[in-house]
Amino acid sequence: MSDLTARAKELDAADELAAKRAEFVLDDVVYLDGNSLGALPANVPDRVADVVGRQWGALRIRSWEESGWWTAPERIGDRIAPLVGAAPGQIVVGDSTSVNVFKALVAAVRMAGEGRDEIVVDATTFPTDGYIAGSAARMTGCRLRPVVPSEVASVLGDRTAAVLLNHVDYRTGRLHDLPALTAAVHAAGAYVVWDLCHSAGALPVGLDAHGVDLAVGCTYKYLNGGPGSPAYLYVRSDLQPRFDSPLPGWNSHAEPFGMRPEFEPAPGALRGRVGTPDILSMLALEAALEVWDGVTIESVRAKSLALTDFFLECVGTYVPEGAVESLTPVAHEERGSQVALRCQGADAVMKRLVERGVVGDYRAPDVLRFGFTPLYVGFADVERAARVLGELLG
Repeated sequence: MSDLTARAKELDAADELAAKRAEFVLDDVVYLDGNSLGALPANVPDRVADVVGRQWGALRIRSWEESGWWTAPERIGDRIAPLVGAAPGQIVVGDSTSVNVFKALVAAVRMAGEGRDEIVVDATTFPTDGYIAGSAARMTGCRLRPVVPSEVASVLGDRTAAVLLNHVDYRTGRLHDLPALTAAVHAAGAYVVWDLCHSAGALPVGLDAHGVDLAVGCTYKYLNGGPGSPAYLYVRSDLQPRFDSPLPGWNSHAEPFGMRPEFEPAPGALRGRVGTPDILSMLALEAALEVWDGVTIESVRAKSLALTDFFLECVGTYVPEGAVESLTPVAHEERGSQVALRCQGADAVMKRLVERGVVGDYRAPDVLRFGFTPLYVGFADVERAARVLGELLG
C-alpha cells in the first residue's frame, strides 16, 4: 500500500460526511463529473413513482392542491435558500438557467433606469450566458461590454446598468470574489446578477450577507436534481416590489385564475414565475434535496477543499512532470470544487480514463475537468483517479 493510498484510507475514516455516500446510487466507478450532472440520490426513484402513480395517476387534478403542486416552486426555493445563504421568500424554482438569466438581467436594466445603458458581462462566461446577455442588451437598447472578472471594477461607471458574473469559472474552477465584486457594482449604482451554477451546493455563497441583487443557478450539478432539473431565481427581498420580469405569465399574476387581460404581478419572489411548473422534474428535485438534511454548507466546503488539495498532491506524485498543468488556483479563496488540468490530447485521455473507471469530462481544446461533490466523493476515489491518470500518461 502506497503512502497516498494509506492516507486516503485514514482521511475517509475521519470524514464526517462519509455516511452520505450511502444515500446515492453509485457503483465502483470513480465519478468526478458532478459539476456537470450530480449522482442520483437513492430516495428519488420511489418519490417519482409516487408522483406519477398516485399523485398524477390517482389524484390527477386534485394534486395541485392536495399534493402541493401549486406551491412547489417557492417551497423548493426555500429548501435551496440555506445552501446559498438566503432567507426564505426570495427564491423561486422553475424554468432553465438561461431563461432565469434573461429574466434577471432585463429586470436589472429596468430597475437601473434611464441613463444607464451598458451591460457588463464576464468575457469568460459559459457561452449561453453571453448569448442571453447579448439578446438582453439588444432588447433593452444597451451596449454589451464583455470583460474578464478581474477588470470589472475598472470599467464600471454611471452608464452601467447591470453586471452578469459567474461565481466559479466553468473551465478552470476559479472562484471569483463575490463580496468585493458585488460591492464594486453597488458603488457604481448598478445591479449585479450572479450565476451560481458551479458554486451552489459546493461552497458558501452568502447572497443575503453580501447584498447580492439577483442570482440564478441550475440544480442538476452539486444539488443532484437530475438531468434538466429546473433552475432557480433569487430576487433580494427589498427589490421584489420593483422586479419587472420580461416574461410575465399567468403563474406570476397576482390573481392567476382571474384570467384578466391586464397583468398585475404577484407579490414577492412569485413574480419570477412564468407558466405551469414542470412538476415531475420539480418534485424529483425536492426529493433529491433531502440528502442535505443534517449537512452544513461549511462542512461541505471544508471537505471540498481537502479533496481538491489531496487530488493536486496525488497528481503531483503520480503524473510525470510536465504532462499536465493545473489551471485551478492553489489558493483556497480562489478555488471552487473542481480541478482543471491542461493536457495534450485531453479528449483522448479522458476517453481512456472513462474506460478505466474514472469519469471526468473534457473541455476544448485541452482541458481535463474533475468535479468533486463532497456528499459522495471520497479520498480513495481521489487517489485512484490520480493514480490511473498517472498510469495513462506515464
